[in-house]
This record gives sequence, structure tokens and C-alpha cells, in this order.
Amino acid sequence: MTQPQPASRLASLRLFLARFWPHPLPVARRQRLLASLGAGLGLMLTSLISHWMLGAVNLWFVAPMGASAVLLFGLPNSPLAQPWSIIGGNLVAGVIGVTTALLIPQPALACGVAACLAIAVMFQLRCLHPPSGAVALTAILGGGSVAQLGYHFVLTPVMLNSVCLALLAIVFNNLAGRRYPHPLAAAEAKPQPVAMPVPLTRDDLHQALESGPLLDIDEDDLQLLLQRAEEIAIRRVQIR
Repeated sequence: MTQPQPASRLASLRLFLARFWPHPLPVARRQRLLASLGAGLGLMLTSLISHWMLGAVNLWFVAPMGASAVLLFGLPNSPLAQPWSIIGGNLVAGVIGVTTALLIPQPALACGVAACLAIAVMFQLRCLHPPSGAVALTAILGGGSVAQLGYHFVLTPVMLNSVCLALLAIVFNNLAGRRYPHPLAAAEAKPQPVAMPVPLTRDDLHQALESGPLLDIDEDDLQLLLQRAEEIAIRRVQIR
């Protein structure tokens, strides 16, 4: 068996290390401004509404909402950023987090179990939302104020924060000309198949991505996805 040469190993190492260099995000400047402005306004109003409804004596805001705002306003096209994702995901994670905290006294073990169960259930209910993992951990590591709330923590502040932020995202994104919630309803017209007379390059995809809101996929993965779709379409036509 031929052993890899030192030069080959060094080249492979350089290629691997090069992946850590930050790549430019293909997104229009207007969308960057809208994402920043929307997240700031959404968090500010959610915090004010929750504080007004719950008062200063209660826990009225949870930190994972900051991560949710990045998704809802920065990546509104993502399946992870839809209203059902934040509301359903945070509901599931909150219930599982509180239950795990009550049943498992060891915090490290409780955190692992809660995260595992929350992700599995969110996948099953189609409400995967990354910040919900932090909601589950907050229910376990949030200290005495969270422990005293018990399952009330799920309703207030988690659900109150989640519903407020989702509603504000719906209003803001639609006023900004974004389709949100993003998925098309079954009755809405879907895009028609497009015949591609010329091959698409990575640079073509990069320029196309730069012209709109940020999508949760890079040019290389998108190009691979298009190639796979083309192969599937060719097999479909050949079977006919």
C-alpha cells in the first residue's frame, strides 16, 4: 500500500485549515440593514411588552430570544425561523427542560438529557429551532427564580416572549417586503420548472444569492444540490 507523501499531507492540512477562514456572506446590503433593525426592534418591543405584562418582580425575558431574533429577522427564509419553529420549539424545549430539572438532580446529566429529548421531539413535530436548546438549558441552569416558577416558566416568560417576537417578525418582515411566514401555502402557485440552457457556475450562484436575503446555504452546497436535482430529473425522464 502506498503511503501518503509528506507534501501531500501538508497540502491536505493547508486545505483543511483554509476552511476556517471566514467566507463572505452573500446577502444584499438592504437585507443586512433590515436584519439588524428588525432584530433590535423585535427584541426591544418583546422585552417591553413582557415587562409590562409581567412586572419587574417576575422573570420577564429570557436570553435565548436574542438568538431567535437573529433567525427570525436575519434568516426569515430558513425553515428554522418560521413562527411554528420558535413557538413550537420553545414550548417543547421549555416543558422538557423543566421536567428534566425536576427528575434529574445532576445539572450536567440533566442538560444532556434535555437537549437530546428536545431535539428529537422538535424534529418529530417539525419545529426545529436552535435557540430552543438554550431554552431547555435555561430551565435547568436558570437558578432559583426559574426553579420557583416550575412549569409557569414555560408560559411566562418563554411562551410570552416567543409569541410576541413571532408576531413582531410577521409584521416587520411583511412591511419590509419579505414573504413571512416563508413557505407557500398548498393553494398558492408554485414556481414552474425552469429549463437551463447554460450551465450555472459557483460565481453565478454567488451573485444570485447576493441580490436577496441571506439563505442558510452556501454556494458550494447549493451547486451540489442543483446537480443532484438534475440527476434525479434525468432519471425521471428516462423512466418515462
